[in-house]
Amino acid sequence: MTVGLRFPDGFVWGAATAAYQIEGAARDDGRGPSIWDTFSRTPGKVHAGHTGDVACDHYHRYPDDVRLMGDLDLRAYRFSISWPRVRPDGTGPVNPRGLDFYDRLVDELIGRGIDPIVTLYHWDLPQSLEDRGGWTSRDTASWFAEYAAATYARLGDRISTWTTLNEPWCSAYLGYASGVHAPGRQDPAAAFAAVHHLLLGHGLAARALRAAGAEKVGITLNPAAVLPADPESAADAEAVRVVDGLSNRIFFDPILAGGYPPDVLEHMRRFTDLAFIQDGDEKAIAAAIDLLGVNYYAPTYVAGRPGAPGGGLAHPGTEGILFLPAAGPVTDMGWQIEPAGLTALLERIGRDYPTTPLYITENGAAFDDKAGPDGQVADADRIAYLDGHLRAVHTAIERGVDVRGYLVWSLMDNFEWAEGYRKRFGIIHVDYQTQRRTLKDSALWYRDVIGRNGLPT
Repeated sequence: MTVGLRFPDGFVWGAATAAYQIEGAARDDGRGPSIWDTFSRTPGKVHAGHTGDVACDHYHRYPDDVRLMGDLDLRAYRFSISWPRVRPDGTGPVNPRGLDFYDRLVDELIGRGIDPIVTLYHWDLPQSLEDRGGWTSRDTASWFAEYAAATYARLGDRISTWTTLNEPWCSAYLGYASGVHAPGRQDPAAAFAAVHHLLLGHGLAARALRAAGAEKVGITLNPAAVLPADPESAADAEAVRVVDGLSNRIFFDPILAGGYPPDVLEHMRRFTDLAFIQDGDEKAIAAAIDLLGVNYYAPTYVAGRPGAPGGGLAHPGTEGILFLPAAGPVTDMGWQIEPAGLTALLERIGRDYPTTPLYITENGAAFDDKAGPDGQVADADRIAYLDGHLRAVHTAIERGVDVRGYLVWSLMDNFEWAEGYRKRFGIIHVDYQTQRRTLKDSALWYRDVIGRNGLPT
């Protein structure tokens, strides 16, 4: 088959997962409880009362899972480390048995020629830290940096790429404003404090990693491709400014431009006096990074409409803004499928923050996958989704954006947070009763894309 779109030499192809979503072994080898253990046991918070107690049992089945990664010719694997495994109470002594697991996993990956990419925080805060204020507490930022340094001390000799946080937007707004994610609080002032302390934790951890010798340090954000319903409307342009500030610039600018945008600070003052921002914080947050991870799933269309309810609790202060419902084809999550939104987002980041290389650290789709009589999972809709979005990435590269890798979400079906096990994002099917893994058609398609370093015409 002719390769129509070839990606740059050295382009990184991989897949991604997160600790609480796949590991299971919630009480094994000294692991402490996380906020997701608590949240998933709170009635009504997670679909059907599902928990991550077993998940994909990756903690015990990782050799087979890494073998499957090798079969797919993955060049990189992005996984997160469970803070409650490493420091069960968040601040106390390091738990060597917890780090032993990641030692074994990293060695297994390297033995298969797969580059490990670490995320230090993918939402599973130790419950003991939440009991002390969680991300609304400044102390949590310092404890995060200590945890990062302790983890690097054990694994840094074999891992070159370290990212601090995954999607702090979700941690702050979904965890502390809307309450649909752990820890389940509904307080916009707390959410903005959490935004700041997450960013401060990132900066402190990035400096600690760099001081310890880390080769590449970054962070993963989930920036929104915020687009106006009517490109000619001044009211819609103003709606874009507000939502973009809350979704994107509140993270981009402190990390990459040295400080919070003035209009975003003014918006935050509607809910808090900003006393949590102290002298020197913005300098700490702006610690140099080597890569920016971009997670993308769907665009956000907004319009300025007096009397509109806004984006709900997850978007504090957006009254008078209409968030348009998804139009056209959607995924099983109800998310609009629009690859052009990814191109537009990458071009925007490349234009506004041009000095930092980008990696697509998550992109994928949930569909209602079912195994056929032969056991195979024919997921043509996922293949079409991935193909369209990879073409969107290629277009951005052609237009000069420095994108260096793509990691599909997700390697395997898993615990999908508040949705429990009813939404399947994986390119590998997991039978949760037997833990049997099956390569979906999308996995075989992705293997071929990796082998060609490109897409067919």
